[in-house]
Amino acid sequence: MPETSEQSAVSGRRFDTVLIANRGEIAARIQRACRELGLTTVAICSEADREAPYGSTADSFLCIGPSSAAKSYLNQDAILLAARLTGAGAIHPGYGFLSENAAFADAVEKAGLVFIGPTASSIATMGDKIAAKRAMMAAGVPCVPGPDTALPDDPASVERLALEIGYPVIIKASGGGGGRGMRVVPKADQLNEAIALTREEARKAFGSPSLYMEKFLQHPRHIEIQVLCDDQGNAVWLGHRDCSMQRRHQKVVEEAPAPGIAPDIIRPVGMACVEACRQIGYRGVGTFEFLYEDGAFYFIEMNTRLQVEHPVTEMTSGVDILQAQIKVAQGEVLNLIQSEVICEGHSFECRINAEDPDSFLPSAGIITRLALPQGPGIRVDTHIHAGYKVSPYYDSLIAKLIVHAPTRAKAMARMCEALAGTEIKEIATNIPFLRALFEDHAFARGETDIHYLEQWLKLRRAAA
Repeated sequence: MPETSEQSAVSGRRFDTVLIANRGEIAARIQRACRELGLTTVAICSEADREAPYGSTADSFLCIGPSSAAKSYLNQDAILLAARLTGAGAIHPGYGFLSENAAFADAVEKAGLVFIGPTASSIATMGDKIAAKRAMMAAGVPCVPGPDTALPDDPASVERLALEIGYPVIIKASGGGGGRGMRVVPKADQLNEAIALTREEARKAFGSPSLYMEKFLQHPRHIEIQVLCDDQGNAVWLGHRDCSMQRRHQKVVEEAPAPGIAPDIIRPVGMACVEACRQIGYRGVGTFEFLYEDGAFYFIEMNTRLQVEHPVTEMTSGVDILQAQIKVAQGEVLNLIQSEVICEGHSFECRINAEDPDSFLPSAGIITRLALPQGPGIRVDTHIHAGYKVSPYYDSLIAKLIVHAPTRAKAMARMCEALAGTEIKEIATNIPFLRALFEDHAFARGETDIHYLEQWLKLRRAAA
């Protein structure tokens, strides 16, 4: 029987070998998902990661460059060459590095390979915060007060715009992300200096001086909505997460679902996110990030990749997000409809970092002893082992400790138990800091916002 056009499109994206263009715990996680799907894996590494444990379990393992990320994990030509040499049919970028690089996604597809992620055009649209805001407003997604245009060069026009929005305002880089390229302006006499500093920071960090302005919310929470979409316009949202526990705009602890938000409040927002995905032709997994204050949601950005905190959504929804992402990339139709998405229980994730628990300075060295917790409702995503050498060249994340339980209170108790059962020697980790945080009464009650952790740390240092 001849193939239909839809079947032909699906078979044209089939692949049996995946090159994992990343390192650390996410490389190990992708490899596990591929094995469970019966796919062959190619792991790559820099010289600093030659002894990575996932290298020995991959079907192929190639060193593609020096320890510097710019010459290895960010070297697009080296990655594409490795894919060609090993016969890989697809590249999974994980998170970070090249995961949201539209030019790389385009280069992968032009090389005849499958990029396990959205199209280059979707990445470009959502990577530009102004274009993303414009697209979300068109789809009916609620946004932070402020125009969907770049700031003009004329200082007087900028001053008028700030007055219209109302102080305090926040200045953001159009191409920013990861907590960089943003500055809060509490009053008018600080506006021009803040714009000059942020514009120069944006030029250096993101290659573009373009900025935009929004209302700065005083006590918001950081809420995320996870989406999963296929090539045929099918899309679902998989519940919501609270990622408000942040230090210097970097997430420390995540949980699902976000506490204290009624289903009838979050449901219309989730459906608006799904509709936005359909309108821009989005494929794969993605995350809509919102600020939530006084019962209202405000869109801030979309991450067009897998999130570090995806496990809490996997634990509550029962959906293996990584496997679903790979299947969609192969052209498969999403075998899930919204009415079938049922999130149950509560999940927390703690990011275990190789860093001093007080100063937060990175800690490199050899792990001489490792004891990880086990038991019902406990999951550890990691690549480390006793004897593993923690490199100073990359992000300090070495493991993710995830728990799941029927209620939030029971999940918190389970996380306390899991943290107490985690031992990593002879490097410093942030485990003591995390244990103290889970004993905090305001956090236990769910009465925190995105500024709470910084304030909590100041009080803790003052009392030390």
